[in-house]
Amino acid sequence: MTSSKVQQSLSGAALTDPVRYPASASFPVRTKRGFVLVLLTLLVPGSAQLVAGDRKLGRAALRVTLCAWAALVLAVLLLLLNRTLLINIITNPFASLALVILLVALAAGWAILFINTLRLIRPVLLAPQARPAVVIALVLAMVLGSGSLGYAAYLLNVGRNAIGSIFSSGPAIDPVEGRYNFLMMGGDAGEDRTGRRPDSLSVLSVDAETGQTAIISVPRNLQNAQFSEDSPMRTVYPDGYNCGDECLINAINTEVTNEYADLYPGVADPGAQATLEAVSGTLGITVQAYVLVDMQGFSSLIDAMGGIRIKAGGWVPMSGFFDDYTQTHGMPLGWIPAGEQTLNGDQALWYGRSREYVDDYSRIQRQQCVQQAMLKQLDPATLLAKFEDIANAGTKVVESNVSSSQLGSFVDLAIKAKGQDVKRLTIGPPDFDASFSTVPDFDEIHARVDELLASASAQGAQSAGVPDDAMVVPAAGAGPVQAAGASPASVLAGGAAKQQPTPSDFVPVTTTPDGEPITEEMLTQLKREGNEEAIRQLVATNGQCAPL
Repeated sequence: MTSSKVQQSLSGAALTDPVRYPASASFPVRTKRGFVLVLLTLLVPGSAQLVAGDRKLGRAALRVTLCAWAALVLAVLLLLLNRTLLINIITNPFASLALVILLVALAAGWAILFINTLRLIRPVLLAPQARPAVVIALVLAMVLGSGSLGYAAYLLNVGRNAIGSIFSSGPAIDPVEGRYNFLMMGGDAGEDRTGRRPDSLSVLSVDAETGQTAIISVPRNLQNAQFSEDSPMRTVYPDGYNCGDECLINAINTEVTNEYADLYPGVADPGAQATLEAVSGTLGITVQAYVLVDMQGFSSLIDAMGGIRIKAGGWVPMSGFFDDYTQTHGMPLGWIPAGEQTLNGDQALWYGRSREYVDDYSRIQRQQCVQQAMLKQLDPATLLAKFEDIANAGTKVVESNVSSSQLGSFVDLAIKAKGQDVKRLTIGPPDFDASFSTVPDFDEIHARVDELLASASAQGAQSAGVPDDAMVVPAAGAGPVQAAGASPASVLAGGAAKQQPTPSDFVPVTTTPDGEPITEEMLTQLKREGNEEAIRQLVATNGQCAPL
């Protein structure tokens, strides 16, 4: 056979290839070919063009696909071997911008390949009844593939903007004595105030290696707060913040903002920084960073999470207006019942801030419980499912001097902390006498804080020979473990600490002493009658709380 005849024979065979030349194929084969090309474009972008279209385009797209797969494999390896580095890359402002651009480019390129695949399928060659099915399959595949990449780019950009809004670009912080200490402040701001007054103060202390966490709550009415040795405010108050009954620790923020901001040149928020220094000096530890959360932002964040689940020990009022003349609240806006509850943002806000009928220390116990519930329930599944809402709510965090460059390390520690018991201490009841915040003994505070942090460190607990569950610090609502001034040795030797209930052991008070169920109607009627004392007795246990 001559060369020309061989070429003609091969050309004829090629023209009968149904993949590249579908015109000669039957309708069922053309339909099958269409679905196969859609599937190839979805699973291996570029392969459809390689077998049925522009081979040059197919080879170029296939190279990009292989590179994307390699990058994905590398990301999985980093997730398994060096999670901190992976998170730091994603949260870095420049790296995350590059990733957003890359994902958008890949999404656009993939969409172009799907459109090109539609041209290769040539819907006019399909049977009329098969055309809609093939086209719909292609559109769905394009949404699943290209659309998913585009949405991933959008979410990454949302997170990038949230990180830029919340966290600083300042230098990273180092652990002190193996721990990171963060001051968490619930800011109470209003149009009639200059500066924010933090009505909720707590230190989150995290072991830099294990993630073991302790929460130290400082009452807002603590007097004579001590500034740390390096604080500029020591020149104003060398003996502590002791200007009288008005000098409560939560007033430092406003006073420094109004009168002593010049002592903090170059500091973004002098009031917050001064409060941090006062908490550091008072507790005898170095607090490295702060996060100031607006109350409304707190509420929005919990709503974004889908609410929090708790077991409440007693009924909590959502307080109405406060009458300055009679020094009483009006009719509550509502009540949060005792027992197992799922709280939305507004309810959780009231649950953490209400102190009507009880003291500040019951409120502090509830605040600790809310914090623990948030940490417990902000799991990866919740974060992924509600990422956009959580990120947007997070931007309502008023400010933080935590460096964005360390988010990888801190997220990694948060993951390590999951499932571990959170240790707690309150500078007031149930851990100290009710009058302690007025005349605090700072040596005793330092000693108790040292005990707490030692118990929240695996190395410290092992060196002391104390099992991790033999704690001298009570759970929220668990009652006092030792009286102020009691010997730590006597507690560790088997004193009251081991007698106390665990956070889930308490029984919510849902009935009166006579056994009648407590209802909102009953409490409302008692309020109308002015029987405040009866309400006080019925809700006295509302400081008890456990996260579910």
